[in-house]
Amino acid sequence: MPQRFSHIVALLARTASVAACLILLAGLLAAPARADRIKDLASIQGVRANQLIGYGLVVGLDGSGDQVRQSPFTQQSLTNMLSQLGVTVPQGTNMQVKNVAAVMVTARLPAFARPGQTVDVVVSSMGNAKSLRGGTLLMTPLKGADGQVYALAQGNLLVGGAGAQAGGSSVQVNQLNGGIISNGAIIERAVPTTFAQDGLINLELNTSDFSVTDRIVAALNSELGAGTATALDARLVQLRGPLDPTGQTRFLSRVENVRVNLPPARAKVIINARTGSVVMNRTVTIEEAAIAYGNLSVVISRQQEVSQPDTPFGGGQTVVADSTQIEMRSDAGTIHRVATSANLADVVQALNALGATPQDLLSILQTLKSAGALRADLEII
Repeated sequence: MPQRFSHIVALLARTASVAACLILLAGLLAAPARADRIKDLASIQGVRANQLIGYGLVVGLDGSGDQVRQSPFTQQSLTNMLSQLGVTVPQGTNMQVKNVAAVMVTARLPAFARPGQTVDVVVSSMGNAKSLRGGTLLMTPLKGADGQVYALAQGNLLVGGAGAQAGGSSVQVNQLNGGIISNGAIIERAVPTTFAQDGLINLELNTSDFSVTDRIVAALNSELGAGTATALDARLVQLRGPLDPTGQTRFLSRVENVRVNLPPARAKVIINARTGSVVMNRTVTIEEAAIAYGNLSVVISRQQEVSQPDTPFGGGQTVVADSTQIEMRSDAGTIHRVATSANLADVVQALNALGATPQDLLSILQTLKSAGALRADLEII
């Protein structure tokens, strides 16, 4: 009986060990390594949008349009529009219209757009109109860089701001001199999009990096076959796809969804000198260094003092004299030791230990870079 019990215990132990291994293996399979899709890292050369621009008039404003004296082009545009509609305005007529505003209309013509499709437009006042809220954009041709009309825009504006004024006081929330028209432009002319020539398609990476390019080429050749991708430089990858347009669409669909394990990014610290903000990526490291910093300020104070004679009947006069005092203040600047930081968490902890203000931190990082202790590219914007 005891021998049979020992065999049962051994069998249960082996079963538990196998179960633990299976659970560990399932956990590893359920958590694949993080990888990025090629569609998030690169774009297809030749597949791009085009900018459109036009000049138009917004009508229907509640007395918040352009003033004729400060914006004479508004009256001229209105006169030309009325003449095209068969309305003749006597020459020299001074039209006092407060419900009209001259605007610039912009839009983006996406790739593969066809006539009849609609796109959003942005309408911005170019005169001295107080608000475009409640206005309607009249038919406005939108032209490309070649001067050709590619779309026509018209519709009611959507202005996100609000404002009110009375008795010389006013309050305003957000911008009132700009708005959008959702699907406000109809495309009238298509732009040919060519992205393949003899089956060769180029991928443009979002950033120039030889390591990323090499990983993308290896992933594509592994997924789609050897010789499919070739790196031309640090930013351009050439693909050899099918000659049939239908096959090219299916081929690019597979290319965009191929996942790539990226190498660590180049260490970089971005400093915004205007706002005092500092942003760094996870590959930034700091070598051991000693830092001393302090604040020096000069205070100049000026005050008036009254000077009176020593004796009441000495013949002197009471005068007011200016007294100026100059004081120099210097905060204690102690030397702080910064240990070597191997990862971003250690870098943040080391910089926080200094107790420096954001403005002081900007100077400290620049000095660390000059001393060779900051292992990162420093970019000031």
